[in-house]
Amino acid sequence: MINIVAYKKYFLAVSALLVLTALGASVVLGFKEGIDFTGGTLWQITVAGTNGAPVTTEELQTVFEEKLSIADANIVSTATAGEFLVRFSPIDEKKHQQDLTILANTFPRFSELSFQSIGPSVSAQLKTNALWAIVLVLAGISAYIAFAFRKVSYPVSSWTYGWITLATLLHDVAIPAGMLAILGAYYGVEIDTNFVVALLVIMGFSVHDTIVVFDRVRENLLVTRDKTDFSTVVNTSVNQTVARSVNTSFTLILVLIALLLLGPDHLYYFVLTLLVGVVTGIYSSVFVASPLLLVFRKISTKK
Repeated sequence: MINIVAYKKYFLAVSALLVLTALGASVVLGFKEGIDFTGGTLWQITVAGTNGAPVTTEELQTVFEEKLSIADANIVSTATAGEFLVRFSPIDEKKHQQDLTILANTFPRFSELSFQSIGPSVSAQLKTNALWAIVLVLAGISAYIAFAFRKVSYPVSSWTYGWITLATLLHDVAIPAGMLAILGAYYGVEIDTNFVVALLVIMGFSVHDTIVVFDRVRENLLVTRDKTDFSTVVNTSVNQTVARSVNTSFTLILVLIALLLLGPDHLYYFVLTLLVGVVTGIYSSVFVASPLLLVFRKISTKK
């Protein structure tokens, strides 16, 4: 049996340390934004010379500057031989087709894997919409839980459940966000709209586990009718639900690990963000949300 009450200070201290580190990394290091948020063109191509001879980054850079008149091209070779990622200023579809023809005529073996070009106004709108999506989801979930627990007013108010849920959600998105800030600063990992999708998925999954625990607390409070100490009710409720939460989450973790190891490269950091968020969500539902109920109870008692 997990004794949440006895060790709640240690559980909360671990979470506080992780969140403060993640927030510090996010603020100090910032995020390396992809073209979804900064605007520009991202072109993924495969190139080979005569008889399949490899083409160097320098050779490709010269072609882009002299034949395509693209002076700001940033060309990076990938782990796959002959495959390159090229980033430069936004271009229209007419220019794109012209450049395709020139590259196809220049290199005997050339193919386009992907092409994405986003203007600065569109990227600014995407960034604004992404921020609003996260804020509205956080506010909506907190308000919904406060409404769902409106009949539970003792020993903590219904709004307390909503505020604690908001705190756990911030905990669950801050840690993977901090991880990506560190990866971006030291390994050049960029964030895009997939990052926002990952955070929204994490919030949805995390709030599910938290609601399961809180709902059992509510049920036990109605059964005991103030005859049992609140800390005992919380501790009992967590132990009644922890097996379900861990087992359900473990199946998802196995799937994410499989995708991380065997899935496509362009989804690697999206899956990694989900994996870290799911693990932190399990921890927060059991070791953060429940202890915070006791903390808020203690504060309200003093008042």
